[in-house]
Amino acid sequence: MRGAKISTVFVFLLMSFLLFLPFIHAETPKVYVIPIEAEVERGLQSFIERGIEEAEDAGADAIIFDIDTPGGFVQAADGIARLMGDTKLETIAFVNPDALSAGAFLALNSDEIYMHPSGRMGAAQVIDQAGNAAGAKANSAWLSSMKIAAESAGRNPQYALAMADASIAVPDLQTGDGKLLTLSASEAERVKYSEGTVSSIEELLALKNYENAELVSVNETLSEKLARFLTNPVVVPILLSIAFLGMILELFTPGLGIPGIIGLSSLMLFFYGHLVAGLAGYETVVLLIIGFALLATEFFVPGGIIGFLGLSAILGSILLAGEDFQTTALAILIALLVATVGMVILLKFFGKRLHLFNRIILMDATDTESGYVSNVNRLELIGQTAVTMTALRPSGTIVLNDERIDAVSEGRFVGPGKNVKIIKVEGSRIVVREIDLEGEE
Repeated sequence: MRGAKISTVFVFLLMSFLLFLPFIHAETPKVYVIPIEAEVERGLQSFIERGIEEAEDAGADAIIFDIDTPGGFVQAADGIARLMGDTKLETIAFVNPDALSAGAFLALNSDEIYMHPSGRMGAAQVIDQAGNAAGAKANSAWLSSMKIAAESAGRNPQYALAMADASIAVPDLQTGDGKLLTLSASEAERVKYSEGTVSSIEELLALKNYENAELVSVNETLSEKLARFLTNPVVVPILLSIAFLGMILELFTPGLGIPGIIGLSSLMLFFYGHLVAGLAGYETVVLLIIGFALLATEFFVPGGIIGFLGLSAILGSILLAGEDFQTTALAILIALLVATVGMVILLKFFGKRLHLFNRIILMDATDTESGYVSNVNRLELIGQTAVTMTALRPSGTIVLNDERIDAVSEGRFVGPGKNVKIIKVEGSRIVVREIDLEGEE
């Protein structure tokens, strides 16, 4: 009897499951699309980090990185590659159409690579800020990174090395002897650096059996776009140059004027961009405020030490907020040089025309053309007769019409009470010659 009841319950549960089976649907897969566009820099890294976090929080099945970049900076590429490697979600690179330099490195760090028919991937040699090939140390580290990225996805590392070193040749492609490897879509698919060639993300989704997936596009916010611009290594020295020049001018002008406002605005933009990009923390802003507070204190407590500490705090906050110490230090040096040269040019060539500089330096000149003389040239005294009040050895004092005058003889000693004739006047120098009572020499 007990067995019959169990059988009845089992049959009931089975029938219920079959009854509701049509209404049970598998959860719709979710795919996130994150664009990697323009230059690879730290502002882009912050955006990629946000996009990956959103995909993970939403329980996405895969992330497609829509890549179209000419490359960028090694440190930023390393940071983005770590983010791509740390996520447990499937990562797919869609080269659409270019993944050059650092972009090729990012594509290699994805689980799979698909390329647009006109796509290109490669030309990944490291260059310095002057546009020349990087030194052996930096190049060796980059080659190692390229090799590891290729091997982690089971790809032949020789092609990745040929992308980064023009001296490395591969047997089936024209590389080496000064030519970096850049793979076309067909070449990449042939050497298994691409899983396929597709014309669109929709075609890629169909190829990956994600045609019914919910597609979520992650777009940059306005603040992220602004941060990417403000943290660009080319823009940073410009911002700092404007900031330093404005503050230098403000130091010589009373009150908060236009130079000070422009300088502070440039400095605020610098810190805003680096805060949004995740390069700087609020401790750098606190250090900046302390620096300005110390500089303000210097006006009331002179001595120089407090002002030096304030300036050091400001420069330290900028260094801490920068992408790295070396790059930021170079930007500060460039900014100081530009600010100094700019200050000299403004003072030398435009100082008299700009009312602003009348409060900085003295523009009036006490020249002869303006009627200024250092001493009264008393030419009317020449030829007049005076009496020595003191002995002239050869200088002394003479008396002319009850006026005492400093004078010198021609070189001979003249005793007191002697008659002398003024023969020469040269500014404050009055030369006399002794004469007899009859007025003869």
